[in-house]
Amino acid sequence: MKALVVIDYTNDFVIGRLPCGQPAIDIEDRIADLVEKFAAADDFVTMAVDMHEEQDPYHPEAALFPPHNIKGTDGRHLYGRVQEVYKQNEARIYWMDKTRYNSFCGTDLDLRLRTRGIQEVHLVGVCTDICVLHTAIEAYNLGYKTVIHEDAVATFNGQAHEWALQHFRNTLGAQIVRGY
Repeated sequence: MKALVVIDYTNDFVIGRLPCGQPAIDIEDRIADLVEKFAAADDFVTMAVDMHEEQDPYHPEAALFPPHNIKGTDGRHLYGRVQEVYKQNEARIYWMDKTRYNSFCGTDLDLRLRTRGIQEVHLVGVCTDICVLHTAIEAYNLGYKTVIHEDAVATFNGQAHEWALQHFRNTLGAQIVRGY
């Protein structure tokens, strides 16, 4: 059994308050297809979704980024077809709020993976060089085999995207795949 972790693929990160824009729009169908494939195979699928409180001056991101993914807003809804696929498979997909870049930090993700005997995590979503990167680093530190779907990750900056892919491969030993 393996796991698919869909990281921050929300309206705010695709077209909203902190958008990756066209690169994130371009991966919509790929992420939706992977969610359908993993859910159909009864693999563990989680939506790891950034969540912030309105006007929280204590969150470390408050000084770095404009307000985004505010609890209770449409900005936290999954983007496009991914939202539709989630709704169709909601009983088989774990929705997980997170408050840090790293999907393992302050969540029960590691516990859920270990309870199921999962040793391989597949990462998709945004931003390649921020939340996907920090999640991949922690997956490495926790001993998971990590697979990054190059055609299902995106970020604001093309150079940062390429750097992160190299880092996944050369520093974390992650497997980089396309069209999996």
